[in-house]
Amino acid sequence: MGFLSNKISRDEVKPGDHIYSWRQAYVYAHHGIYVGDGQVNHFTRGDGQETGTGTFLDKIIVSSSNHGDNPCPNCGDRSQVGGVISSCLDCFLAGGDLYVFEYSVSPAIFLAKPRGGVCTIASSDPPEEVIYRANFLLQNGFGVYNVFKNNCEDFAIYCKTGLLVANTDVGRSGQAASMVAAASVVLSSPLRFVAGFGSLAVAGYGMYCVGRLVSDIGMRWDVSKVPVERLVTDMNDLVGMESKPEDEKMESKPEDKKTS
Repeated sequence: MGFLSNKISRDEVKPGDHIYSWRQAYVYAHHGIYVGDGQVNHFTRGDGQETGTGTFLDKIIVSSSNHGDNPCPNCGDRSQVGGVISSCLDCFLAGGDLYVFEYSVSPAIFLAKPRGGVCTIASSDPPEEVIYRANFLLQNGFGVYNVFKNNCEDFAIYCKTGLLVANTDVGRSGQAASMVAAASVVLSSPLRFVAGFGSLAVAGYGMYCVGRLVSDIGMRWDVSKVPVERLVTDMNDLVGMESKPEDEKMESKPEDKKTS
């Protein structure tokens, strides 16, 4: 693994590692937790779990589950499977290269990486805790997949750190943060008044880097350590609430009472 690339060989991967592989000509990466014995736990889009984004991304972002045409002899037909699943390393990579996500990097190293979703300033927990979370969520789920709010990178980062961001469905990945940072550069009104293409490029890249840095889970102030058992309980309660009719939702909310 080098400074500019997190690529590793299969012999280097260790249980508890957060790994990823690029998809669709490096448009995005698929993330998971290597739990040992050639198996990877990862969070996918699939039938019954896919929520969609309402954008063109729905046409290019797919899970790495095997389709029924040529099922893996180890994993079987995964064309109808979604949520947190366990796959062999070959199925997870889907023909791509193997990369390891870095933790406890310095801000300088973080900013030196031109793309989000490859490292974080946050520290990783011990491998046994990481594997426990990944296997617990394999059995109990990680909510409904959403490419911007609850995706495969969110799953892997939570397994590694136990950290969740407040006021979101579950978390916020580096890839999603990069998209937001890039969009803010494009839409930012101050850049329209910068003279010269070179100055515009420098200012734009600076805003992009700052946006990525402040959104990193290792830098945010609105994160907390959440036990995996509590996470699953809270998600189940939320799903139960959302499945109720609107009148029952209103009845379950405490009414404000005025005191005289």
